[in-house]
Amino acid sequence: MDSAAHLLHLRRELDAFRDCLLGDLSAPVEHCGDWTLRELAVHLGGGNLWAAAAVTEGHGDYREPTVPLDRDGLVRWFEETGATLLKTLDREPATPAWTFHPPHTVGFWQRRRCQETLIHRWDAEHALGVPRPIDPELAGDGVAEVFDTMAPRQIVAGRARPPERALRLEATDTGASWTFGPGEPVARLAGSAEDLLLGLWGRRPVDGGAFVWDGDRRAGLRVLAGPLTA
Repeated sequence: MDSAAHLLHLRRELDAFRDCLLGDLSAPVEHCGDWTLRELAVHLGGGNLWAAAAVTEGHGDYREPTVPLDRDGLVRWFEETGATLLKTLDREPATPAWTFHPPHTVGFWQRRRCQETLIHRWDAEHALGVPRPIDPELAGDGVAEVFDTMAPRQIVAGRARPPERALRLEATDTGASWTFGPGEPVARLAGSAEDLLLGLWGRRPVDGGAFVWDGDRRAGLRVLAGPLTA
């Protein structure tokens, strides 16, 4: 997926998340600890500003400002953070930028903020009981990002160990596949690109009915023990 596609999806996902802020802001967000939808909005909007500052200021030390918590103020603030992010990221993807993992370019943030917003848009809609489908190509890009960026980051940070065996994942709707870990895969995990992405991000149980396993399932689950994301 290229830079233009990431920015297009990012804009759409930001708009969809913003629409959720017209719902119950006190709704609990199941997969984000004890956060409510209001707190998820503060997190995502703050992340927008953090990423924008990483590009324009060249560091990751941005501190979030005070955020208005009334609905109208929160919606306006969130819209402003999205506009700031989109304007900042509308440049050549090879432009140097501070990032927490290679590549150290604007392209990193185009992809990362697109995927972050996608997951939290799903979280917000799920909290309101109206989760919409995820674009299969975008979901597949998110699966790839888990394995080439998020999981390696966890390993470098000492929060996870490198997998000792390999697992093959296959998207039944797109035909895409990924192998995580060294050597021949001990098992195969198959599901839609959306289910694979949500499973890797802890939103679907990977040993649940949305998936088909072949091979040594127990060893495959150990490969995914991670934590893969944060």
